[in-house]
Amino acid sequence: MSRRLAREIAFQTLFQRDLGRNETEPALSLLAAESGLGGEYVDFARELVEGAVREQETIDRAISRYLQRWELNRLAAVDRALLRLAAYELFFFPDIPAAVAINEALELCKRYHSEESAKFLNGVLDKIARERSGNGGVS
Repeated sequence: MSRRLAREIAFQTLFQRDLGRNETEPALSLLAAESGLGGEYVDFARELVEGAVREQETIDRAISRYLQRWELNRLAAVDRALLRLAAYELFFFPDIPAAVAINEALELCKRYHSEESAKFLNGVLDKIARERSGNGGVS
């Protein structure tokens, strides 16, 4: 078990919520059970999902500032879910290095979408990480 799997479960839950308008808790619980995720890692996944949902409006504003010639609602659902997950981690988990949060999102993007999309996400997340280091939080 690992935080990597917890992030994957959190991403899948956010993706299902966004695309299918599914409730987060049943989706998260089912995904965690199917993957064998347990204990503190389920708690971490739940914290990521609940926080990203709770702070979605703020996170979406932050992401939107760095989308050049794009609108958040026009991005692929995979990209939207990964950006929200990673942005939440960047802004609200100061103990997790930005490079770790970004790398985890990029690995998931390569697995579930494409290398090209990962490059796009990297650019956006890098700018968000710079914002985080500049003012310590979301504005």
